[in-house]
Amino acid sequence: MTSDGIRCMQMRGGSSKGAYFLASDLPADPAERDDLLLRVMGSPDERQIDGIGGGHPLTSKVAVVGPSASPDADVDYLFLQVVPDKAIVTDAQTCGNLLAGVGPFAIERGLVAAAGETTTVRIRIMNPTVSLAEATVRTPAGQVEYDGDTVMAGTPFPAAPIDIAFPGGDAPLFPTGEVVDVFAGVGATAVDAGMPVVLVRAADLGLDGDEPPEKLEADDALRAKVEAIRLEAGRAMGLGDVRDTTVPKISIISRARMDGTVHTRTFIPHRVHAAIGVLGAVSVAAALRARGEASDRLVRVEHPSGYFDAYVDLEGEGPQARLVRSSVLRTARKLSDGLVWPRSGKAIG
Repeated sequence: MTSDGIRCMQMRGGSSKGAYFLASDLPADPAERDDLLLRVMGSPDERQIDGIGGGHPLTSKVAVVGPSASPDADVDYLFLQVVPDKAIVTDAQTCGNLLAGVGPFAIERGLVAAAGETTTVRIRIMNPTVSLAEATVRTPAGQVEYDGDTVMAGTPFPAAPIDIAFPGGDAPLFPTGEVVDVFAGVGATAVDAGMPVVLVRAADLGLDGDEPPEKLEADDALRAKVEAIRLEAGRAMGLGDVRDTTVPKISIISRARMDGTVHTRTFIPHRVHAAIGVLGAVSVAAALRARGEASDRLVRVEHPSGYFDAYVDLEGEGPQARLVRSSVLRTARKLSDGLVWPRSGKAIG
């Protein structure tokens, strides 16, 4: 299979970039699949110079898509984070940014037929807990339209809009059963509205909250404190030892600067996001609504490169709050489509 190349489409999904594969084009065995993807992306190497990864967590992502056996979905989507500088491929979290490209990819690969001016693709998200999403893609003339006028913070150029809606579920919004906990001596809110996130006030870390990402990344004492919070929160949220995983994320919050609801800086978990993840923003928005700090269902989450609008509907208040529905507007664009050749040998073991 690898000597003839492997079908791969590279896409910008939201504010991330990744490699999209049909599940049938990859090994069924997870260990073999992960080894192959490390060699495709160029890991372990912080530059990923011998692969198609971009040397950053936001550009070292993989979407695996195939037909769904569920009557509630058209396709299944498994997200895999390939760590640039380590031989690690993890499915511990999903990615709402690459999710934006799943609908177009499914239509391009013939998994879903275009159905008029717009086509809705029902997506079953396979990690970490199975959930559902609906992506509405512009498909005039029976083809995916990528060009458009929608400008999305976190990417520099406009594209066609993609509407993504997430139904709620019965899972608790606050996994610890509390709205506010104390982790590593710091007050925090542990929330999961599709992405495990821990909210910490900037002032409690001695920050203003609008520091550039590179300044936060260069602060060794801050990074050690953030990791200590993350490790304690992970256990309290039922995630176990999260030392080698990418969840929970830590979102540092402060007062809004651009007429939004809140200002954020997000560790993902060791680098600082240039924007904010889709489901990470939804989780921040849901927590603020449940804490009574956002009264409107539209929550504008500010981040280093602009803002992210999340629409959140909740039922109940405080620790009993439950997510009913959320929705976001994203864009995606096909970058290349063809074959990729992994380096030879084994990346693992």
